[in-house]
Amino acid sequence: MLIIESGHAAGQRWLLDRDLVIIGRAPKACDLVIPDREVSRRHAKIERTETGFVITDLGSKNGTSVNGSLLSEPHLLQDGDQIILAFSVKLVFVGSDETAPLNALSLNQVKPAKACGIYVDKQSRRVFVAGEEIVPPLSLQQYRLLEMLVEARGGVVARDQIAHYIWGGTDYVVSEQALDALVRRLRERIAEYDPCHEYIVTVRGHGLRFEDCSADPSHR
Repeated sequence: MLIIESGHAAGQRWLLDRDLVIIGRAPKACDLVIPDREVSRRHAKIERTETGFVITDLGSKNGTSVNGSLLSEPHLLQDGDQIILAFSVKLVFVGSDETAPLNALSLNQVKPAKACGIYVDKQSRRVFVAGEEIVPPLSLQQYRLLEMLVEARGGVVARDQIAHYIWGGTDYVVSEQALDALVRRLRERIAEYDPCHEYIVTVRGHGLRFEDCSADPSHR
């Protein structure tokens, strides 16, 4: 069994119930699909052999490592081995029958759970909505607006604060129309991935606030 510990689809489990499993980003070319742009279309494969399951990197761009060592040749997996794809997705190999959960699902039975909410990765400036990364990435101004609202944790942020944070240091006055256009474009980008919830709420006479979807019954 493979268990994803971190990255896309964290918490999902796949039972290795076939002789060959291709792991990668491309849905039509892989058995185990991981929708992370750092993961190659066909990233790695796991084969069942007479001695056990063997993992091989398929010439991926960002590499595959096992227990911290980058793979340069096939590796026989042991119970508890940690597999990292492209430095962003961590999986654990469970090879013992004693440790495998009885309710494990096979590969063709598992479907990614629909995630809820927005996640902002400040280090890479990547944004995920409902479990999917926004591609192409947000513009710098769109990202800074979203980052500011998310950090306010539901508090109202005044429009002049937003303008100063995004366009601070400029010699011209930011118009209401320019800010409204920026908010509209950001809402449209988010709605491409989750059209059922309005994350950026206008508080008339005060400003804007970020509203998480956890309280929205349609997302439960």
